[in-house]
Amino acid sequence: MSQSPRQMHLGVFVLGTGNHIAGWRYPGAAQSFEDLGVVQEIGRIAERGKFDLIFLGDNLASEPGMHPSFAARFEPLTMLAALAATTTHVGLGATASTTYNEPYNVARTFASLDHLSGGRAAWNAVTSSGEKAADNFGRIHPEHDARYEVAEEFVDVVRGLWDCWDDGAIIRDHATGRYIDPAKVKPLDHEGRFFRVKGPLPTSRTPQGQPIILQAGSSEPGLALAARTADVVFAVVQDLEEAKAGYTALKSRMPAFGRDPDTLAVLPGVMPVVGRTEAEARERLNTLQSFVNTDNALSMLSSRLGVDVSGFPLDALVPELPLPDSSHGFARVMLAKALRERMTWRDLFNLTGAARGHWVICGAPESIADTLQEWFEAGACDGFNILPPYFPGGFDDFVDLVVPVLQERGLFRREYSGTTLREHLGLDRPRSRLFHP
Repeated sequence: MSQSPRQMHLGVFVLGTGNHIAGWRYPGAAQSFEDLGVVQEIGRIAERGKFDLIFLGDNLASEPGMHPSFAARFEPLTMLAALAATTTHVGLGATASTTYNEPYNVARTFASLDHLSGGRAAWNAVTSSGEKAADNFGRIHPEHDARYEVAEEFVDVVRGLWDCWDDGAIIRDHATGRYIDPAKVKPLDHEGRFFRVKGPLPTSRTPQGQPIILQAGSSEPGLALAARTADVVFAVVQDLEEAKAGYTALKSRMPAFGRDPDTLAVLPGVMPVVGRTEAEARERLNTLQSFVNTDNALSMLSSRLGVDVSGFPLDALVPELPLPDSSHGFARVMLAKALRERMTWRDLFNLTGAARGHWVICGAPESIADTLQEWFEAGACDGFNILPPYFPGGFDDFVDLVVPVLQERGLFRREYSGTTLREHLGLDRPRSRLFHP
């Protein structure tokens, strides 16, 4: 029996003011990330395009000079709970920090979202890299490797809490008056280095069995955590050969944890600037770049690299720099590109202003599809996390112009084959490990 052809997975990274740092200034673009109507429209576009999931990131400190959607935004789980009522198929993913949260609260919140959405929840497990978040929690920000030590146990506790209920625990027996079968609910009784959690949750086993785990770490501890626990990894890329090497390295770690590499989807972030012609696409990108505020872009670049670059000569070549203690992924990829291509600080500034350090492609629908197909078939990814430069028009362009090309080539679904995110990703529904070890 022949297998079905491999197809891409597609997510959309939602920032209401656009993924481009000045996307909100583009004519007709959404002006706010505090507008539920904007996010509901993005949800409708995503389902029209048969996307696997919508993803909302988060930040735990706000500064006026940041990207507009970083400085002013709703708490993402609250927004996704509202979005669950106006969508039916697309997955709903959000960030919740393992550094500034408790496992019990995270487990309960995402279990609730999975129930509310009929099996579409996904948790992006991150170790908050921003030091300024610590000031909002009365804490001292942990060093990079220490954050991952906590994250390893945190993720295990969350998954354990999701397993405290077996399927069929709620019986609603009118004859005996028993609502729950106590033999199908257990405490977790976790006692570890960082957490002591009794359990169970006051939330029954979810439609997906366990919500999907998303991750984006690219440091050594981050890759180890992803190989052991993640269902989807968001990657930062700029170069095809580097992306292929990173993809292979991550997948090769999984058998050591008893996992099939095909059960993990690697989705690089990419900002497509789409036009009906190459010239139209280039004009759109030039217009967006003309709107970039120098202070905002320099602030973003400094944050990505972990060093204040505002005083550096813009036309000087970027030197070798140590990786910051904050986020390794963006810094490693951006510095490698800068050294490889002999980029100046001005070049790196423009790259960050465009897509915050993510990969940017610009062109007509066929050429965009050609590039995505090349990366997919070369073994660099399992699909893409699409970062429209502005909403809703930039996302409309991708869904209406590029997705049909991918569908015609047999690279992407024409219809959903299921209703849960696990089904979109081709993953089995797991049984509770507490009841079925």
